[in-house]
Amino acid sequence: MLPADTPILLLTTGGTIDKIYFDALSDYKVGESVVAKLLQIGGVKRPFRIEEVTRKDSLELDDADRAQIRERILSAPESHIVITHGTDTMTDTARTLEDIAGKTIVLVGALAPARFGESDASFNLGMAFATAQIAGPGVYISMSGSVFRADQVVKDRAKGAFVPR
Repeated sequence: MLPADTPILLLTTGGTIDKIYFDALSDYKVGESVVAKLLQIGGVKRPFRIEEVTRKDSLELDDADRAQIRERILSAPESHIVITHGTDTMTDTARTLEDIAGKTIVLVGALAPARFGESDASFNLGMAFATAQIAGPGVYISMSGSVFRADQVVKDRAKGAFVPR
């Protein structure tokens, strides 16, 4: 278990968790991250640091973005990391991180924007934050009340959920 004074790094990449709706003529766009606000509302006392990597829908992430995420993790002094990420390509990003040794990495997203009253974002982020504290080194995906090893899960679009591979 992670000592109480050990900080957690949160990397934000965009995705549904940070989407906003501008007006009736617009589509959803990725806005400023709400992660700090969600942790404040949750009363989180553990030290953490937030870094924005991108503000993209996960379908727009490319190899350069994934390389940047990887570099941020490798250069970070923190060994416990939570990454907010869109769900469509979460497993693709996880694969690019699976050989990083000695760090606990948890990817998390939402099926509805955090700014919506009935979003799963707060719950998912809380689960990911907890997983980062108790899981051993490796790459995980935390969604919808479950935690999976990233290499043992797929997104089932028909079910709107991550399921064991």
